Amino acid sequence: MSRFAYVNGRFVRHGDAVVHIEDRGYQLADGVYEVWAIFDGKLADAEGHFARLWRSLDSLRIAHPMGQAALTCVLREAIRRNMVRDGLVYLQVTRGVARRDHAFPNPAVPPSVVVTAKSTDRALAERKAEQGGAVVSVPENRWGRCDIKSIGLLPNALAKQAARERGAIEAWFVDDLGLVTEGASSNAWIIDAEGHLRTRDTNANILRGVTRSTLFEVIRDAGLPINEKPFTIAEAQSAREAFITGAGTLVLPIVSIDGTKVGDGSPGPVATRLRRLYIERARAKAI
Repeated sequence: MSRFAYVNGRFVRHGDAVVHIEDRGYQLADGVYEVWAIFDGKLADAEGHFARLWRSLDSLRIAHPMGQAALTCVLREAIRRNMVRDGLVYLQVTRGVARRDHAFPNPAVPPSVVVTAKSTDRALAERKAEQGGAVVSVPENRWGRCDIKSIGLLPNALAKQAARERGAIEAWFVDDLGLVTEGASSNAWIIDAEGHLRTRDTNANILRGVTRSTLFEVIRDAGLPINEKPFTIAEAQSAREAFITGAGTLVLPIVSIDGTKVGDGSPGPVATRLRRLYIERARAKAI
């Protein structure tokens, strides 16, 4: 099946999709992105992703390329053309094409917009969740505005590569105080020795995860105790359970941290339950 991408106003074959060499995203990482999970051909956690997109664009003073209704149509068309039932849709917005200069173009240029969509194997994802994954720790070396979903992801890419080379699926950044901030592409969670769910608060230098926010609703409905409190790698290693959240991983149990088993080294019951409850809610509310 041929794949299709949306590039600046039109759909083209994926293999023919290009942007100009002086697009500021390509030259300066001057842009933002969002990723929606797709359930049954629909956008999961749609409003949360749109809200974060507008906030990221406004923080970088990039013009909104179109309204939310029009953008929703583009995303849905990308999903339809690529015949995605379960998967991911990716959106990238940059400041646009202009002669290379660090300062913003004057006068302003239209922002560039790219959308792609791809299928994922949910059955395979469930098998991986049943096995759980490993994480490794890396020093926090990112910029001071990780709350913006910027396309400047080189530290994240290097962290992911470090994880892959050590047989892990994710890397957790650790700040100068020895506290976990978040993963390279996910939020980090534990269930501590007292049975409390813990994750870093969003006042810290972390991304305001949309899957994270939806899971908070799930946790409240389930009546589970939760604490937005940071933790160390040692605390995570001695926790009852650990897991990560994100549009790509959903809720994924973690069974090893820096080579040390978490609990008995298998996915815990709470993380497994939360994955099921999150998927049920996301699927029911997808648009």
